[in-house]
Amino acid sequence: MLASSWILTRLCALVLVVAVGLRASELRVRVRLSDGLVTEEVLEADSERDSISVEFKQGDGTLITFVADLKQEVKIFRALILGELERGQSQYQALCFISRLSRNEIIPSESMARLRQKNPQAIRLAEERRGLEQLTMNVAVNLSRALHLSSHIHNMCSEACEAIYTRESDVKHWLEKGVDGSIFEVLPQSTEMPNLQACHSTKDLWQPCLCTYSLRLEWYPCLLKYCRSRESTGKGSTYKCGIKSCSKGYHFDYYVPQKQLCLWDEET
Repeated sequence: MLASSWILTRLCALVLVVAVGLRASELRVRVRLSDGLVTEEVLEADSERDSISVEFKQGDGTLITFVADLKQEVKIFRALILGELERGQSQYQALCFISRLSRNEIIPSESMARLRQKNPQAIRLAEERRGLEQLTMNVAVNLSRALHLSSHIHNMCSEACEAIYTRESDVKHWLEKGVDGSIFEVLPQSTEMPNLQACHSTKDLWQPCLCTYSLRLEWYPCLLKYCRSRESTGKGSTYKCGIKSCSKGYHFDYYVPQKQLCLWDEET
């Protein structure tokens, strides 16, 4: 028996198994959030569409969905935030944030589709806690024209049709790749509106302001692990034997036409 087989059996809580012809799969993982609460993440992989999704509910009831479109190198965050009915809000408010997906941010969809869990009841913590990424989302995305950017945007963001945001730096990259510029609309900037304040310091609920929204993906498969084996001839080789998990936070700043759309961003 190879020594690496013993290592795989003992150390890997999540393992890669061979599943020839596997197109899509779902993995449910219990994860401890930063506030100490435990939630269940649902991770889905579609190797045919080359995409991965992560979905979970926060302690305050907000439903967070993340989609990595590896084919188009686009990532999409959606937050469904429970509304404050007593303050005139609807039952929930939807936000969508879109940006470029960098290589090596997440494992390939085919590898994700092969993940299996040995102990489904275990509460997992990420092996690596990556730094907070701050993103200034100063461009609005037109939902009806966003198909050419990613086919996932319409299904993900249809409930947030007037609250879909991206960054100007990402827009420049996509325009260079030939994406139609009519998809994007630059939002008002603080330089154009000197009186524009952060929403947390704006008193008037109907005043435009700069909103802030933060979220964290507490657990997702960010890298593949490789083990070494040695054949009887003495020749060594490597093979995929597991994953490394990461946690990463995101901080979004963006313009809203009225503070009523940003009630969570208030002074306490």
